[in-house]
Amino acid sequence: MISKGIYSATCSVLNDDFSLNIKATISHAETSIKNGLHGVFFFGSTGQSQLIDLNSKKNLVSSIASHKMRKHFFLGTGCNSLRETTDLIKYSMEYEFRDFLIMPPAYYKGNTENGVYNFYKFIIKQSPKIRIILYNFEKLSSFLFTPSFVKKLVKEFPKNIVGVKDSSYNLYENLNIKDFLVFPGSEAKLLKSLEIGCAGTISAITQVTHSLARKVFDDFENKIKQTNNDKLIRVRETFDEYNLISALHSYFSIKDNNFNNLLPPLLLLNTEEKKELLKKLDNLKFTTEKNLAA
Repeated sequence: MISKGIYSATCSVLNDDFSLNIKATISHAETSIKNGLHGVFFFGSTGQSQLIDLNSKKNLVSSIASHKMRKHFFLGTGCNSLRETTDLIKYSMEYEFRDFLIMPPAYYKGNTENGVYNFYKFIIKQSPKIRIILYNFEKLSSFLFTPSFVKKLVKEFPKNIVGVKDSSYNLYENLNIKDFLVFPGSEAKLLKSLEIGCAGTISAITQVTHSLARKVFDDFENKIKQTNNDKLIRVRETFDEYNLISALHSYFSIKDNNFNNLLPPLLLLNTEEKKELLKKLDNLKFTTEKNLAA
């Protein structure tokens, strides 16, 4: 069961033929957890979720079901098809996964509150024991959750709608629901959000800032003076200057050639961009060798 903490939207590692490298994907997630994360979400947007086929997702689910770290593993769905979404959820729940990060279907413009309400209602009807973390990312889904709409969903489905990942950043300062988990989608907003009662973060870049982000979180929980938050923000803002998937895979490819593989139409950073990213991180004394260590 998900609770307060620092989570990553973990990368999906691919083979040269663009098939999902399940072993490497799990190993990468395991390393992130060992470096400080409370858990990881497979198949979020950073995990190329809408580009990866359903069978590959199911194969990963069955592979992590018996993993020693399975209590730290959570799932996104990343399917535009409602039937594929419910199929993946039902399959995963057979392995006793209950918590899912779910964004409304992307692609179509003009998603409405009534339509999105029906989307979640159908999922919950099909899987009554599901626990859903809403994914608020208007840039990808063409839908912006409002505080009033989230409150409506929680009131209607109090046992099922348990949290939100806020990557549009219009909720985390304006939403106050008892026992409801709010995770801004950037660790640059972590400390501020903790101070107003949020639960932590679910972020792409915590795969890189894992130790820093965990230190900020733990120091807040333990009421210790913050000494790492400024650096955490600067590192995150550096990655924000690039496409996050491209930047992360380019960064991790320094030590692992598998990260050179991205599903088309995604691309790595070009040579100059990669050099520029690494130089900026070095200037922040955020050393590549230290943060890529297993």
